[in-house]
Amino acid sequence: MVVLDLTLAAYLALAFTTFNHPDKSAQVCEEVSINITDQETSGFLSANEIKNILQKKHLYPKGKTLTLVDPRTIEESLSQNTLIDHVQCYKTVSGTVGIIVSQKVPYVRIKTEDGKDYYLDANGEVMRSTNYTSDLIIATGNISKWYAQNYISAASRYIMSHDFWKNQIEQINILPDKNFEIVPRVGNHIVCLGRLPESTDKEKREKDIQEFMDFKLKRLEKFYKYGLNKIGWNKYNYINLEFDNQIICKKNKKNHKEAQTDVARQVTTQAPTSEKKETQQQEKQEKPRNIN
Repeated sequence: MVVLDLTLAAYLALAFTTFNHPDKSAQVCEEVSINITDQETSGFLSANEIKNILQKKHLYPKGKTLTLVDPRTIEESLSQNTLIDHVQCYKTVSGTVGIIVSQKVPYVRIKTEDGKDYYLDANGEVMRSTNYTSDLIIATGNISKWYAQNYISAASRYIMSHDFWKNQIEQINILPDKNFEIVPRVGNHIVCLGRLPESTDKEKREKDIQEFMDFKLKRLEKFYKYGLNKIGWNKYNYINLEFDNQIICKKNKKNHKEAQTDVARQVTTQAPTSEKKETQQQEKQEKPRNIN
């Protein structure tokens, strides 16, 4: 009789436990939480796109038994997407599968003469083009993928790391001779910086390009401050900083007559000793280059 009572007690205890804690092996995923951490700043991917990617690979977990949901497989599958930097997937005791996605940050959009269109991230890695539009710098012209990854990437990182130039420069253009042009947002002109320094050593190349951009853009900033602020931002349509000891400017053509008699001006970039001192100028003939 005692054995029977113990057996009955054990049965009742098991039944009570099972009722309150059902078998987890049969639990179904009722909800999928997708969080894109930098959606406001990057904006390439949406939660719906993540869902579509997983559905196409038959990995979307909703409605599946939790024991059949493998977070590692989901992470590896999403990580193959060129727009995604990092993925974390997890399961909760309540039956929710959480997916946290961090996007790669684009630094420049490349649009080549032969129709190629893609983005580069901070490491110079290629990101596929999407329907997303933003205020990213666009690089155009004679650009191979190798040149974009090894040269345009480093120059773009400098621009994007300085708030003034990030907001002022809207386009980069590479001429056939590899001269580096920029198109500002303010002012009706194009600026030629010259050729980016070249090196087969990656570390040296990166350092040289950063120093080149710093030197050229500081000269341009001085010219803006002591030159264009006084004579007008639409005075010139081409500003050439290729040579270290001078800035060659091409006047803006307002009509046909002026276009025939237009001359360039050679302007010093030495800041005046006082705000009243005028920027020195010399006239010099220069044929402008037009952006593609």
